[in-house]
Amino acid sequence: MKILFIVPYPHGEAPSQRFRFEQYYPALQQADIQYEITPFLDDKTWKILYKPGYKWAKIRGILGGFVRRKLLMFRVRKFDYVFLHREAAPIGPPIFEWFMAKVLGKKIIYDFDDAIWLPNTSDNNKMVAGLKWHHKVDSICKWAYKVSCGNEYLCDYARQFNSNVVLNPTTIDTEHHHNQIKDQHTDKVVIGWTGTHSTVDYLKGLVPVLQKLEMEFDFEFRVISNRAPDFELNSMVYVPWNKDTEITDLLAFNFGVMPLTDDKWAKGKCGFKALQYMSLGMPAVVSPVGVNVKIVTVGVDGFLCNTPTEWEEALRKLIIDENLRVKMGKAAREKIVAQFSVLSNSGNFLSLFCAI
Repeated sequence: MKILFIVPYPHGEAPSQRFRFEQYYPALQQADIQYEITPFLDDKTWKILYKPGYKWAKIRGILGGFVRRKLLMFRVRKFDYVFLHREAAPIGPPIFEWFMAKVLGKKIIYDFDDAIWLPNTSDNNKMVAGLKWHHKVDSICKWAYKVSCGNEYLCDYARQFNSNVVLNPTTIDTEHHHNQIKDQHTDKVVIGWTGTHSTVDYLKGLVPVLQKLEMEFDFEFRVISNRAPDFELNSMVYVPWNKDTEITDLLAFNFGVMPLTDDKWAKGKCGFKALQYMSLGMPAVVSPVGVNVKIVTVGVDGFLCNTPTEWEEALRKLIIDENLRVKMGKAAREKIVAQFSVLSNSGNFLSLFCAI
C-alpha cells in the first residue's frame, strides 16, 4: 500500500500536522505501508508566513506551491490513498481535490482539526483573506472517500456531506515525546499557557483574574508562544516557543490554562493545550467549550471554568494545594494515555486506510 500525504506545511513544523498524523509514521512503517509527504509551502516560505511584511516573498512562495501541486498531479495515480490535511492549496477553489477525486478516482482521506469552513485569517495575511475560499470544505467532504475529524463538532459538520466520517482525535505521543511527569514540589507555583499568536487573545479575559490573584499570591504566569502578548502582568514571564526545548519549557508549569470564547470557531478546536498539560502530569483549567468538556473531568484531572469567579476559585485551589495538583496530575496523565495517546489511537488511525 502507498499513501500520499498532501499537507500545507513542511514536516515537523506545524502542531496540527505533528500531533494529528506525523507521529503515526512509525506505525505505518511497522505495517509495511509506504508513504510520501508533499507540503505546499517550502521551508523558506514557512519561516516568514506569519511574520509581518515579506509580501513578495510570500507571493513567490505561494506561487511555487501551486507549481509543485500541478506537477504532483502527474504522480498521484501510483498511490492507493491520498491523505489530505485541511486543503491542497491555501487559496482558491478546490481544483486539485476535484481532479484527484473526479478525474483520477483517488480515494481521499480528508482530515481537518479546526472549523476551517469559517473565515479566520491572520492579521499578517489579510491580503489573501478574500481568496481563502472557505466554502470549499463542503465540496471536499462530498468528494472524499473518508473524512477524518478531530472532534464530534467537526464530525457533525462533515456528516452533512459524507456518511463515512471518522472521529480521529488529536493525540499525544506519551511514549517518546510527552513522556515526563511534572514534579509539583516547587518553590514558586507557575501557571502556564502555550499557543501561537493567533490564540493569545483568548488570555485577555483572564488578565483581571490573574491581577486579583497577584495581590494575594506570589506566582508566575508563564506564556510560551511565538510572539509576546501585548498585555502586561506583574507575574507574567514570556518564553519564546522552541521546538527543541518544548517539553522542558512545559514542565516549568505546575498547571496549565486554556480559556476560550464560546463561539463556532472555538467549538472546532481539539483541546490540544489541555492534552499537552495533562500528558505531562499536571491539571488543566479550561473553558467548557467544545471537546474540552470530554477531555477534562471537573475535580478529577482539572477544572471547567466559565465565569471569572469560577476561574479565580479554581486557580486559587491549585496555587494553594500541592497535594491536589499531584493527585489531579496523576489522573490527568492516566486519562491521556488511555484515551488521547498515539498508543491508544494507532489502530483507529490505521483503520482510515482499510476498506469500509
